[in-house]
Amino acid sequence: MFMKRIEGGVCAAKGFKATGLEVGIKGQHSGKKDMAMILAEVPCRAAGTFTTNLVQAAPVQWDKKIVSESEYVQAVVINSGIANACTGTQGLAYCREIAEQTGKAAGIPSDMVLSASTGVIGKQLPIDKIKYGIDSMLPALGDTVRDATLAAEAIMTTDTVSKQTALQIEIGGKTVTVGGMCKGSGMIHINMCTMLGFITTDINISKELLQAALSETIPDTFNMVSVDGDTSTNDTVLLLASGLAENDEIREKNEEYDKFKQALTEVSTILSKMIAGDGEGATALFEVKAVHAATKEDAVALSKSVVTSSLTKAAIYGHDANWGRILCAMGYSGVQFDPEQVDIYFESQAGKIQIVENGVAADYSEEEATKILSEPEVTAVLDVKTGSASATAWGCDLTYDYVKINADYRS
Repeated sequence: MFMKRIEGGVCAAKGFKATGLEVGIKGQHSGKKDMAMILAEVPCRAAGTFTTNLVQAAPVQWDKKIVSESEYVQAVVINSGIANACTGTQGLAYCREIAEQTGKAAGIPSDMVLSASTGVIGKQLPIDKIKYGIDSMLPALGDTVRDATLAAEAIMTTDTVSKQTALQIEIGGKTVTVGGMCKGSGMIHINMCTMLGFITTDINISKELLQAALSETIPDTFNMVSVDGDTSTNDTVLLLASGLAENDEIREKNEEYDKFKQALTEVSTILSKMIAGDGEGATALFEVKAVHAATKEDAVALSKSVVTSSLTKAAIYGHDANWGRILCAMGYSGVQFDPEQVDIYFESQAGKIQIVENGVAADYSEEEATKILSEPEVTAVLDVKTGSASATAWGCDLTYDYVKINADYRS
């Protein structure tokens, strides 16, 4: 299927405007943007997936209710710097105030406004600054690449780069666009997950199938990312569809639905890899592919076990082909396999090398392995030779800076 990468992030699809600005949530005159808004020109179908952490932030509770009960959504208000998590009834009341303020200013019902927050847990939102931000953002909204970038920058916390992408496909003879932005660098072990993702599209699709497409996409994309093994209280992915592509409404799982899901999966995969590659303190994206597993569940468990192994992540940082750590992580994954049948490979832009053959060290050059592991994107391939299933997980190396960042996070 033909897909065309374009610029524009959440503003790429027809009918969406966005912006971002600084209101002082991260500190007065910090110079860091800390509020963003996405506003649709028309009411949108909405879908969402949320953290599986038992401790759920107020905006997660608010959004779950709105996505479930409201037929349409038209705005998303996002703040960074404070998570609005573990804030009791006051935190939820602030979500309601944000929705009411946005609804009043934008001329839409408050139950068509979603809210998202990321940052320090346990602090109450500075609601006066938030309201000021809402009123300031509305006249500044635009649909350009710059507007999308301002929004993507405003949702960052410990992220070092903003994360956005967009692509176009053809469905029913119409051009359909899917674009998105996300943030995430630490407290990332997504199980829907401080991972926030916002995806916009102009496809015309039923609310039920929009939710189905997102729910079916998440397990192989965002849920396969792990930076540090911590599942956030705020993890959220929201998907809004304006219908302005004017394709015939998709009401069943047919070829057009599959095309849309492929595009959604591609956007989600790109964003997921951006999160993994920008893990706190990271110097490399670490990709783990489990192949020839007995079941998909086995492949997922194997790849995630290795990508979350602190010892393996530290070895990747040191460009050390310490394959014993990988085999060890596979062994405690809970998956049944024959260790004496396992092959392991490393690959990157510098080449590919086999380091384990049938459970023992292959005849390989440590110098060549180090060269391959010195690239900014490194892949480990685990071949367990038990079936035909596969899965890919994404993470990053574990560096000294990860500890420094998280030791000073609230300072």
